[in-house]
Amino acid sequence: MAISDLTRRPTGFRQVLATGFLLVGMAITVGSALLFQYVGGYIPCALCLTQRIPYYVGVPLALVAFIAAAGRAPAPLVRGLILVIGLVMLVSLGLGIYHAGVEWHFWQGPSGCSQVGGGDLSSGDLLADIDAVHPPSCDAAAGRFLGLSFAGWNAVASALFAAVALRSAFARADRFA
Repeated sequence: MAISDLTRRPTGFRQVLATGFLLVGMAITVGSALLFQYVGGYIPCALCLTQRIPYYVGVPLALVAFIAAAGRAPAPLVRGLILVIGLVMLVSLGLGIYHAGVEWHFWQGPSGCSQVGGGDLSSGDLLADIDAVHPPSCDAAAGRFLGLSFAGWNAVASALFAAVALRSAFARADRFA
């Protein structure tokens, strides 16, 4: 199907369902990262923070796309928004693969990611303590679950979200909802 077909195909239940899934799934994914940081105490490295940017863009886009799809907005708008979400998640996939490769030492990470984390914020001089805290190195995974680091799981989630979005952007409309 060509991109021009986006303007001719109507939207329906598939697009509403897909945008709802994308909205909830992407919000849970970035929310989990924030929980690991602020509740779990995992200090994110520079690449971890960069990997969140597509979600900060994608979640509001998914909200707008969901509202547009549920409100029966014009098909080109709905399909275009879903397509943009898919492209944003492909960027996220690339960032996740890149970071996971850095962690596995397949390639070098950015030069600013070589600092070792740490710091004690209990000495009484908060400003000096904050200056002493450095983010962890990008090539050291904070932990692994089923063999994948947070970056690896982000790549898996991003691939799923990209597939759902791109499939939905070009799928035919179901009119039973």
